[in-house]
Amino acid sequence: MDRYQPLNCDLYDYLEIACMHGYRLRVELVDGTTFEARPTTTRTAPSKEEFLQFADGPEEVRLDQLATITPLDEGASFGRVELGNAFCST
Repeated sequence: MDRYQPLNCDLYDYLEIACMHGYRLRVELVDGTTFEARPTTTRTAPSKEEFLQFADGPEEVRLDQLATITPLDEGASFGRVELGNAFCST
């Protein structure tokens, strides 16, 4: 896998909200793969790579591989969010 690029700090809130509310998401990865799953938490590896973990679907996805997330739950507090190529400028 390529060198890890941290996600733009402003976009973490959407991931945290999705985990906190248990939203079911349609996830599109930068390679075009799509799936539906319910995120549970994020984790940071010792290498400083960050991952979104799921209750179902793939076990986890590295955050810089996320292109978009779209909550599928009616009444979700946000809509489709584009994450791909939105990296933190640290």
